[in-house]
Amino acid sequence: MNESNKKITYADAGVDIDKADNFVKSIKRIASETPRIGVMGEIGGFGGLFSLNIENYAKPVLVSSTDGVGTKLKIAFATNRHDTIGIDLVAMCVNDIIVQGAKPLFFLDYFATGSLNLEIAEKIIEGIAEGCRRAKCALIAGETAEMPDLYKENEYDLAGFVVGVVDNDKIIDGSEIRVGHKLVGIASSGLHSNGYSLVRKICFDMLKMDVDTYVPEFEKTLGEELLIPTRIYTDAVMSLIKGLPVHALAHITGGGIVENLIRVVPQTTNFVLYKNSWHVPPIFPFLQKAGNIEAHEMMRTFNNGIGMIAVVPESAAQDVVERITGMNDKAFVIGEVVKRKKSDTTRFQWSEK
Repeated sequence: MNESNKKITYADAGVDIDKADNFVKSIKRIASETPRIGVMGEIGGFGGLFSLNIENYAKPVLVSSTDGVGTKLKIAFATNRHDTIGIDLVAMCVNDIIVQGAKPLFFLDYFATGSLNLEIAEKIIEGIAEGCRRAKCALIAGETAEMPDLYKENEYDLAGFVVGVVDNDKIIDGSEIRVGHKLVGIASSGLHSNGYSLVRKICFDMLKMDVDTYVPEFEKTLGEELLIPTRIYTDAVMSLIKGLPVHALAHITGGGIVENLIRVVPQTTNFVLYKNSWHVPPIFPFLQKAGNIEAHEMMRTFNNGIGMIAVVPESAAQDVVERITGMNDKAFVIGEVVKRKKSDTTRFQWSEK
């Protein structure tokens, strides 16, 4: 047959519509396991539908966020493990809206790959669904894009989108922070999803490690340590804001403890961090020593064992710690808000307490 007369299909160009249709069926099944009051219809339409019940809100305000997982995806590729990266995706979005007091409602994802591998794709979506269950929100829609030649085989990119709701007079905005307020840190699960470009430079380029390298300090392989999912703080935060005076919350994400606290404390204040006041997981001193990283750089790059910080009156600090402890979690009084002086060259300093 003359090549000019040969009939070709989209599949010949690398996009398999039939395979994508089968994947949508899998997504429908997985999404049905993340039910929430308000969800209308099912996966597969042009848009996700959600009916907002405003009876419990005097002036409901919608809060939204979008994020990705960053180069932590490289670790998933290297280990060929894709079942937890979706939890990270949900966490990075949800943790950004709950700091304003918003209750997560629904989540959408964007999954792009060169050629759809159904086994990998289903693992990713199952992880996203698990993240939604932990966040108490519904997976209502998303997009799967096959883009031949743009990604290497079995590699992909992810983005997530979340919407939550909070009553206008219950928005947590830091406006009530005063000098003397305490900083209560809630433990992270590890690196979460930040600083991985530096992590990979240290572990793979400098130390020449492999993801299968067993690290005694971690009691697991390097890959297992680096893939520990980001904690989702919905339960902790929703519990704290019921009856306790939480005046600000900071999700310790890109920028570390320093940059994220600066985002919530007033310009007229600084903050002090108490040395040795919280447990630092082994991954952080390991990276600091191996990479010869200065303490200040560690604090503005990684969460260093603290994934969420609540700013509360001194009188409430111990109650916050006890409530988190009662949820079988770890919390620590890690610092306080202080008056900003004209002579201050940085927004934070260390104290022996």
